[in-house]
Amino acid sequence: MAQFPDRAPSGPGLLARFRDGLARTRQAVTARLDEVLGLGVGDEFYQALAETLIQADVGVGAADRVVARVRERSRAGVRTPEALREALAEVLIAALGDPVPLRLHPAPAVILILGVNGSGKTTTIGKLAHRLRLQGRKVLLAAADTFRAAAINQLEVWAERAGVEVVRHRDGADPAAVVFDAAQATRARNVDVLIVDTAGRLHTKANLLDEMKKIDRVLRRELPASPVETLLALDATTGQNGIAQARQFTTALPVTGIVLTKLDGTARGGIVVAIAEELRLPVKLVGMGEGLDDLHPFDARAFVAGLLAPEPP
Repeated sequence: MAQFPDRAPSGPGLLARFRDGLARTRQAVTARLDEVLGLGVGDEFYQALAETLIQADVGVGAADRVVARVRERSRAGVRTPEALREALAEVLIAALGDPVPLRLHPAPAVILILGVNGSGKTTTIGKLAHRLRLQGRKVLLAAADTFRAAAINQLEVWAERAGVEVVRHRDGADPAAVVFDAAQATRARNVDVLIVDTAGRLHTKANLLDEMKKIDRVLRRELPASPVETLLALDATTGQNGIAQARQFTTALPVTGIVLTKLDGTARGGIVVAIAEELRLPVKLVGMGEGLDDLHPFDARAFVAGLLAPEPP
């Protein structure tokens, strides 16, 4: 059986995807970065570099730490614009870390998708189900966002597109009951991966987080040997607001990674660095486009290459 990659392939196809997906962020940063790199090493350079990173939504704290690491390298003799660009790339890659694969062994594995309404949860589930099914895995979806009828209907549309089945109850049913039935179906049908959609109504935060905890308990009780990936979908276009959302969800559940959605629709792609620096969570998947094939394992080198690549003349 084909495996979900242990790391994203750093080939020309992936590099092109990140370059295209980060076009808006890069366009917002590149001209300013070229100007900054031409300042020469000094206080003005470091201040301007920090401002450029903050403009890309890296965040103040993360930007300061990145600049401090570039400063250390400049003290070691890195001073030309080309060398400084290379140093910045190396610092960003180190901050983002090595790719962290999804834990899908032993089967059946569980992937619990969290996120606020509009973050791209359901779209991500459809894309991920499609990707896993093409690898030869049997995938089942659980429609545990029972608060909105539209959420169940949307999940069923994506399930049909991806060629997988859905376990659902009536609107307003207990989400944990849906998950219980989905866990039973997972065992009975020899499913390889169960993907669970959840509600995302932060305006009732206490009830929502209690609901998430209950779902998690049911999954771990009914599928005790299964690895559980708890992935938080964050909309890249929300920038630093996504960090605040993440902190709320991580208070309730042990989030294992981030799915960053809509990366192609924002000039705030630096949020990836902020997530790594502020939350200490790996970005495992990124969404760049609306098609079934537009979900990719995150790769730091491809990301940084797409972010810092000079624009063609």
